[in-house]
Amino acid sequence: MRRRVNIWGRIDKITILLFLIMVTMGWFNIYAAVYNEDHKEIFDFSQRYGRQFIWIIATIVLAIFIVIIDSRFYLFFTWLIYALMIFLLIIVLVLGREINGAKSWFEFGPVSLQPSEFAKFTTALALAAYLSKRHIDLTRAETFLTAAGIILLPAFLISLQPDLGSTMVYFAFFIVLFREGMSSYIFISGVLMVILFFLTLLINNLYLQLALILLAFIVAFLVTRKWKQCLTGLGIFLITGGALYTIDRFLLKTPGNNLVIILTVLLSGVVFAYYFYMKKARILMIIYIFLLGGVLFVNSVDYAFNHMLQAHQKERVEVMLGIKTDPHGTGYNVNQSLISIGSGGLLGKGYLQGTQTKFKFVPSQSTDFIFCTVGEEWGFVGSFIVIGIYLFFLLRLIMLAERQREKFSRIYGYGVVSVLFIHFFINIGMSIGLVPVIGIPLPFFSYGGSSLWGFTILLFIFLRLDAGRTEYLV
Repeated sequence: MRRRVNIWGRIDKITILLFLIMVTMGWFNIYAAVYNEDHKEIFDFSQRYGRQFIWIIATIVLAIFIVIIDSRFYLFFTWLIYALMIFLLIIVLVLGREINGAKSWFEFGPVSLQPSEFAKFTTALALAAYLSKRHIDLTRAETFLTAAGIILLPAFLISLQPDLGSTMVYFAFFIVLFREGMSSYIFISGVLMVILFFLTLLINNLYLQLALILLAFIVAFLVTRKWKQCLTGLGIFLITGGALYTIDRFLLKTPGNNLVIILTVLLSGVVFAYYFYMKKARILMIIYIFLLGGVLFVNSVDYAFNHMLQAHQKERVEVMLGIKTDPHGTGYNVNQSLISIGSGGLLGKGYLQGTQTKFKFVPSQSTDFIFCTVGEEWGFVGSFIVIGIYLFFLLRLIMLAERQREKFSRIYGYGVVSVLFIHFFINIGMSIGLVPVIGIPLPFFSYGGSSLWGFTILLFIFLRLDAGRTEYLV
């Protein structure tokens, strides 16, 4: 049964105000980033800031339209919308226009649209629709794999374009799965994989694997306090490893140290499996699984980094980690970005006074590196205010998600938060050299119609669901 609810009266005004502030600040910063003495008029539609203004007006109309639609529409037509977006992601691989090495765009005359930007809200809807069903338990393998499939299908298609940055954004949805009951072991595994990824690139693989093995025995002792069992396990490991190393060194001379360690961990586990089973030593089994997974992951990362990544992608990661320096090549963008932000000092150089901006030292100033303009012209104080607005905005969305009565609305709300957070973190992280340059926009700030529309649809669907949370009694 439906009750009469004033949607415009119940829509969250604070979130809309923050949205308008970010869009307006973004527009003025785009103007500053591409400022041209020959085109001083901010409404010059031949320039990016003029075109962005048109996108902003269209965005406001779009937002109003989204709020007008009945909230049940987003649940009832979720799978149709998701299927349509998957279809578009397939079609763009064939008919799309290639820009910057990625076949990611549909071109309609002067307008270009990027399906991957819109696939984020469709994935959030599909994930919410699936997880909000009755008797859904993310601790069950079938449920988890289905949810993961909903996330990874669009991510896989986008990776074929190839668009590494947009692909990585979809992994943010695993935060939603964790919020909805995914096993903490899976979440911890994901965090450890990220840590191991960077350690693999920084530390010799042999030493890293030996450190993991030592750590596993230390953790096993601290948890069980049974030193005899730990020493027995260590003895089995050393005997097995010694035998395999001897065979490799004097007979086969082929596998190498990494394969010797992998086989040692596997065979030691087989020997100890009887103990795990008889004593029901669940915690030791978990430690062993983490150890085996860590060793296999270290070797897979090493192989993928050296054989699967393109040269420029490898160089970006190496520059970020300080493995190599290339201020005039791969590291040029980040180096100029840091110079630009650092030159702003405490209060900045003043609006339209940024020298790095005026002389076009930083590539992609109005898109991926829009935060440089903030740092140079507004300084530390301005940067702090912008980051503060984003954090307050994200916290507000979390509060709205937690007050939802319907599971579908809450899950979708956390999908919105996860996507916006990963964009915010990676984009600003790129600008200050904390993460590799993978080319994703700062929400509501960076130039681009597809990204602005995509983020707006993502956000305002949630605001519509929130405004109508008491609209239906059943």
